[in-house]
Amino acid sequence: MTSVRKLLEAKEFAKNYSIEASQSVLDALKVMADAHIGAVLVTENEKIVGIFTERDYLYKGEALGRAAKDTKVADVMTPKMINVTMDTTVEQCMGLMKQYKIRHLPVVEGERLIGLVSMRDVMVAAIENKESEIRGLENYIMGSGFQS
Repeated sequence: MTSVRKLLEAKEFAKNYSIEASQSVLDALKVMADAHIGAVLVTENEKIVGIFTERDYLYKGEALGRAAKDTKVADVMTPKMINVTMDTTVEQCMGLMKQYKIRHLPVVEGERLIGLVSMRDVMVAAIENKESEIRGLENYIMGSGFQS
């Protein structure tokens, strides 16, 4: 089973993007667009207080008549985050994402943020795991002399 630790080690870009809760939604959207990411962590006095995602913007922003340049991130962010640890498995991440209908999981150890894993990270690892299992089964079948 692949762990979050392996996911983070495999990520090319390990930078954690964040924005202050008092900044505008437009500022957050610019950070996300420049980095080609779908979420940023929200901080207040250097402490993480939530996460702002493209879905937050979709459901709580313009659709409700809020202008991105005039709305604070604190007003539309998701304050309650589901966190994982370095030892959480890919399968557990998939379960949490499905259960809570979320696409991003902050990785924490104690009070320290280690990283952020996305649904894409988890799905790539899950597919690689399944491909490895298939190759192993194919090798076993071919090595056993079994022919269909």
